[in-house]
Amino acid sequence: MFQIAKNETMLEDCFEIRKCVFVEEQGVPLENEFDQYEDYSFHIVGYINGVSMATARIRPLNTHVCKIERVAIIKCYRGLGYGKKLIHAIETIAKKHQYNELTMNAQLQARDFYLKLGYSPFGKVFLEENIKHISMNKFL
Repeated sequence: MFQIAKNETMLEDCFEIRKCVFVEEQGVPLENEFDQYEDYSFHIVGYINGVSMATARIRPLNTHVCKIERVAIIKCYRGLGYGKKLIHAIETIAKKHQYNELTMNAQLQARDFYLKLGYSPFGKVFLEENIKHISMNKFL
């Protein structure tokens, strides 16, 4: 279901999901959605019956820590357990690549979701793209 994007088509699927969720739904400017980290991050994409429905980006920060970013699920697939499966897939990929800590800037509305998956908040709530966020991490 979830895998690392292995070719341009899969990468474009990731980017289209991000445009749909962040740019169209949440109003993030398109020029802010894509950045200098795209080329050296792992891009994860999920498919159901050949249709792309979820994505996330894993960005290495150093040899032990990577950052979960750009977690997005197409609206009609939310609330069906795919978010949990996506995070578990990210954790599996991170462990496979010898990372032992994951960090993220989670949207505040998703904090309880990540708490249930073992992530711990730290620091203060802050705005990113006019959306409230909280930093969170988990040791693997």
